[in-house]
Amino acid sequence: MTELLTPPRKKRNPFSRGRHAVRMGVEGNSRLTSATALVLLILLAIEGVTVLRVRSLLTPHVFVGMLLIPPILVKISSTLWRFGNYYRGTSDYRRKGPPPVPLRVLGPFVIILTVLLFGSGVLLLLGPISLRGQLLQLHQVSFVLWFLAMTVHVLSHLGETARLSTKDWSPRVRRYVAGSRSRRATLGLSLVAGLFLAFLTIPYVGVWLGRTG
Repeated sequence: MTELLTPPRKKRNPFSRGRHAVRMGVEGNSRLTSATALVLLILLAIEGVTVLRVRSLLTPHVFVGMLLIPPILVKISSTLWRFGNYYRGTSDYRRKGPPPVPLRVLGPFVIILTVLLFGSGVLLLLGPISLRGQLLQLHQVSFVLWFLAMTVHVLSHLGETARLSTKDWSPRVRRYVAGSRSRRATLGLSLVAGLFLAFLTIPYVGVWLGRTG
């Protein structure tokens, strides 16, 4: 009789507050990484179109390239945060585990090649004329290597990106993991910073063309 009068216990939400705070960090980090990856894929696809005719599309090539830099920094930071917590021994990050060994080996090369590609691009635009030949060669070589590494990287994470990238933007599911507003703001602010950077540097395209003409 007592059992009939006792209300059934509510199931605890796995993402509720309290002892699952670290889990929120793991899941939140994955959502931020995937959402940023989706934005980068879209912008990189646009950038890829400009590469096909870079001489005639140099202005949009530079604009999108500069726009990409802050979101790329967010993506690198969120990835390093995950690996930092994993190798520090944080329990929930250890339970989530690292990517397969081939992707762990590839990861540092993706980061290094990304820095070389975009760093050489910025220096090509703003750096000394005397180094322009070497920088252009570095930019072209790093692009080929970066493209190969990124193809493997993107294909390997495509499923996770498709599954998680929009969860912080869906009112139905975003409330289950704390911090969705902060993650959306981080991504949004990185795009605003990218636009600011793009508009700030776009006048140098004309100067660059004038110096190389």
